[in-house]
Amino acid sequence: MIVVTAPTSQIGRKIVDDLLATDASLRLVVRDVAKLPGAIRHRVEVIEGSHGDPSIVDRAFSRASAVFWLVPADMTKSLDAAWLDFTRPAAAALRSNAVPRVVSVTALGRGTPWQDKAGPVTASIRADDMLMASGAAFRGIAMPSFMENVARQAGVIREKGMFFGPINPDRELPFTATRDIAVVAARLLGDDRWTGQEDVPLLGPEDLSFRDQAEIMSDVIGRRICYQQISYEQFRQQFLDRGASESFAQGYVDMYRAKEEGIDSLARRNPQSTGRTSFRAFCQDVLRPLIAS
Repeated sequence: MIVVTAPTSQIGRKIVDDLLATDASLRLVVRDVAKLPGAIRHRVEVIEGSHGDPSIVDRAFSRASAVFWLVPADMTKSLDAAWLDFTRPAAAALRSNAVPRVVSVTALGRGTPWQDKAGPVTASIRADDMLMASGAAFRGIAMPSFMENVARQAGVIREKGMFFGPINPDRELPFTATRDIAVVAARLLGDDRWTGQEDVPLLGPEDLSFRDQAEIMSDVIGRRICYQQISYEQFRQQFLDRGASESFAQGYVDMYRAKEEGIDSLARRNPQSTGRTSFRAFCQDVLRPLIAS
């Protein structure tokens, strides 16, 4: 029995589809069962509730062969509350149920100079430490920024032909598509042969600057799109205006500064660490339909 948390998230729903294609036995932990498509609901076992709830995860992890763990970051809470407090019950349930394997989505940065000062990156690494302390074999799919981050600005791109961020427009960085993360996660969850504990870096096929991204977006969408750099104070204030806690807002500033300084640039590409989805393919398949709608 494979347990998938956050099955209606961008990554989780792709994992569910991939695993069901192999006829795997699935148990899904979901806050709202109504959000699961009917075609999926009758093929899986469902436990309704939060996977931050000790009673829910203890029941969900019973007799599990593997667990997919994804923290649904709550910007209204402090970083410690959003990642560590949320993960603590799961770590205890992994231990008490002797779950053999757990796969987590994490961030690049473990073992780097930025590990302890990169906001959500730091919090996610510390949460993974809890999972590993359970004794389960562990794989952390370590990614840089999601390509999907730009899709969150689809409305602004449609209306103004611009997207915004605090990082220098010419700083080249790696990006990863969520569908590539799902492919790796599903493969690991369906394989009972691996042991040990380690992070598995996953990068997109190329490093791009935000200026590069703007040129690709312009070509795919068919109109000029520009990247506008904003100050880190403006970036922080955007989070506060959306209801984020001070800790969460400052954490994102710290994380983006670390990205600009190089936290995501130390991992090396090889066939195992490179996803299939290019940013151009992402724009064609995901961003262009969003802009059109």
